[in-house]
Amino acid sequence: MNQMTEPAPTILSFAKDLPNLCSLAGLLSAMLAIYFALLGVFPAAMIGLIWAVFFDWSDGAIARRMSQRSTREKEFGGQLDSLIDIVSFGVCPAVVLLSYGDFGAGYLPGAFFIVAAGVLRLSHFNVFGLHEGSAYQGLAIDNNGIVLAALFVFEYLLDASFFAILLYITIIGLAILNVAPLRTPKLSGAWYYGVIGVTIALTLIYGWQLRNAPG
Repeated sequence: MNQMTEPAPTILSFAKDLPNLCSLAGLLSAMLAIYFALLGVFPAAMIGLIWAVFFDWSDGAIARRMSQRSTREKEFGGQLDSLIDIVSFGVCPAVVLLSYGDFGAGYLPGAFFIVAAGVLRLSHFNVFGLHEGSAYQGLAIDNNGIVLAALFVFEYLLDASFFAILLYITIIGLAILNVAPLRTPKLSGAWYYGVIGVTIALTLIYGWQLRNAPG
C-alpha cells in the first residue's frame, strides 16, 4: 500500500517567514550593487554590498530568536541563505571586478575564481557544516563583501590603474582564503553590532562621495 505523504508547502508560503524576508532584502541589496557596478557607480555599488552583508547577518540573528520555526522552515531558510550568499558575495564581487576593469578579458579569470571559490566553499559548508559547531573551514564568504566595501573607500585616493591591480589581487586573495584548509571562528553576538556600525559608517562615507561626485 502507498503511504500517504504530507504535501509539500507552496514556495511562496516560505516568503512570509521573517528571516527569509530579511534574506530576500539582502538579495535586493546585492542586485542593486550589481546594477550600479555595471553602471560604474562604485560608491552606490558598495552601499548595496555592505547592506547585503548586514541583511545576511540579520537573517540569522532573527532566526535564532524564533524558536517556533518548524524544521522545514529552518531547512528552507538555510538553503535560501546559501543561494543568496553566492549572488551577494561571489557573483557581485566578480561583476565589480569585471566592471572596474572595463570588462577586459584579463579580468575574467579573477571573476571566475571568486565565483568558483564561493560555490565550492558553500557546497562544503552545506554538506559538512561547522567544525565542532563553532568554526568554518575557509574564510566565511560574507567577508568578501566586507573587505571589498572597505577597500573601495580608498579608490578615490589611488591611481585607477593601480587600484585595478589592487582590486584584482584582493579578489584572488579572498578566493584563496574562501577555500583554504584553515578554520575561522563563527562570529556572532556582539560582533553583530560591529557589522551594524560598519554598515552605517560605510553608507555615510559612500553617500558623501556620491553627493560630492563631479557632475
